[in-house]
Amino acid sequence: AIMGEKSENNKKQPVRLYVKGSIMGFKRGLRNQYSHTSLIKVEGVQEKAATDFYLGKRIVYIYKAQKEIKGSKFRTIWGRVTRAHGSSGTVRAKFQRNLPPMAMGGRVRVMLFPS
Repeated sequence: AIMGEKSENNKKQPVRLYVKGSIMGFKRGLRNQYSHTSLIKVEGVQEKAATDFYLGKRIVYIYKAQKEIKGSKFRTIWGRVTRAHGSSGTVRAKFQRNLPPMAMGGRVRVMLFPS
């Protein structure tokens, strides 16, 4: 093949611009729950030092609703990683609107921007 042309056998794979994460719950004490801050477990992050890369990164929670708006049934709630939580690689995040209780245990996308 000529330079610059893609041959059939080496097609480019799409690039994923996010890391998967899961919602563990809200920040809480023994008796009080603080629903303005969510706890997110980022895939592949096991210690506190590794969370530094993700501080300030955008997070999006995507869910499906019944009614179609602007041609899509998918809705999003955007947020941002604020700081680490504990020593095992969990992070705290604040969302534009507090996450609904149905989101607990659900998946989020931790975007690799702003970098």
